[in-house]
Amino acid sequence: MQTFTAYDGTRLAFHVRGEGIPLVVLPGGPMRASTYLGDLGGLAEHRRLVLLDLRGTGDSAVPDDPATYRCDRLVDDVEALREHLGLERVDLLAHSAGGSLAMLYAARHPARVSRLVLVTTTPWALDMPPTAEDRLRAALLRADEPWFEEAIGPFRAWLAGTGDFDPAFAPFFFGRWDDTAREHDARADEESNDEAGDVYLSPEAFDPPATRAALARCPARVLVLAGERDGSPAPDLAGRLAEVFPHAELAVQPGAGHYPWLDDPGWFAQRVAAFLGPDGPPSHFFAKHSPRGLSAVRPDR
Repeated sequence: MQTFTAYDGTRLAFHVRGEGIPLVVLPGGPMRASTYLGDLGGLAEHRRLVLLDLRGTGDSAVPDDPATYRCDRLVDDVEALREHLGLERVDLLAHSAGGSLAMLYAARHPARVSRLVLVTTTPWALDMPPTAEDRLRAALLRADEPWFEEAIGPFRAWLAGTGDFDPAFAPFFFGRWDDTAREHDARADEESNDEAGDVYLSPEAFDPPATRAALARCPARVLVLAGERDGSPAPDLAGRLAEVFPHAELAVQPGAGHYPWLDDPGWFAQRVAAFLGPDGPPSHFFAKHSPRGLSAVRPDR
């Protein structure tokens, strides 16, 4: 773990895994500690993952002002991390709700993003939420699973607004409901800051027309990766997200749910690594002379 200071004095933490060219990683949840991402299915064998714990999560400090949990306010934390690493431009990967933060960052700082990977990202920042029909259609793909009959009733009630979120339908978020998925899901509550998550998605955080217009001019290459069995976003919604960017491609991972690096780690890591390429940003983008720069970063053990 390493730390840096945000604009308001809050101490923020990040974790480094792997070697080589850095890839800044923003977690979802919203506001879940980055530990749930692991090494992203072995992606750390290809890139140096710099996993940010958003303020109030994981090893990062709780801020004095809870309003700073808002997604648009967190853009300044990502920029502070870039400066701390001594990078002129970054490759950026974001999962799920973290994708809205990545999009807001790219909209505000387009010259700072080289490549952007959006993994199973629901585009809240563009006012493109998944529909109940999207979620149900994906759920019905699992009708032959042994847990389906117990899960589908509570899931329908949740979608209709007549029931609460129920652990019984957690399997719908995973392409494979195996021991790895169960363990991953069991940690979710302790790794998440639910109060901060409510603030993160505040409607005031987003200006969809302005963000869409800014992203339409974004020079970064973009990969939008969806899971074939995910309902949030379903592949067609992910495709509409890709169309927002001028230089984007869509990849749909076969059989995957909302956490595709768990469902088929090899497919996920190879597809993302192929998009990012072996070269990364040109070498002059690294400020290795800086004592706080990338030369000072060491991987977690």
